[in-house]
Amino acid sequence: TFAVARGSMASAAACAPVPAEPSSSGAGARVGGASPPRGRPYKSLRRRSDFRRVRREGRRRQVGAVTVLAAAGAGPFPMVGVLAGKVLGGAVQRNRAKRRLREAVARAPLRGDRDYLVIAGPGVADAPFGVLAAWVTEAVEELR
Repeated sequence: TFAVARGSMASAAACAPVPAEPSSSGAGARVGGASPPRGRPYKSLRRRSDFRRVRREGRRRQVGAVTVLAAAGAGPFPMVGVLAGKVLGGAVQRNRAKRRLREAVARAPLRGDRDYLVIAGPGVADAPFGVLAAWVTEAVEELR
């Protein structure tokens, strides 16, 4: 039940729950959201300068439709950037490819002292996830 206030400026007060009544579903007692926490074992590359540095200094391995570059990193944990160009299609296809690659990278044995750049090729969208994960893992292991 919600309190109803009258007046010209009552819109904010009209949405406030009545304090005497409990929550109907108990959802307020939950901690966090409905989604599980993201337990990625890496941080994301964010700055353009970091992407350019990995491209310039990194060693490159291509396996299947995935290209992985690895360069020396500055932190105690791996940093990963994912690229999906317009060759893959529209924004929906590119975003799907990036989500799949991020999950595959999370399962790969990354070194903490490296920064990685993972580039999606045209076959990433159609490959079964197990094959995609194997491509990423193989490329990362070759760069160790």
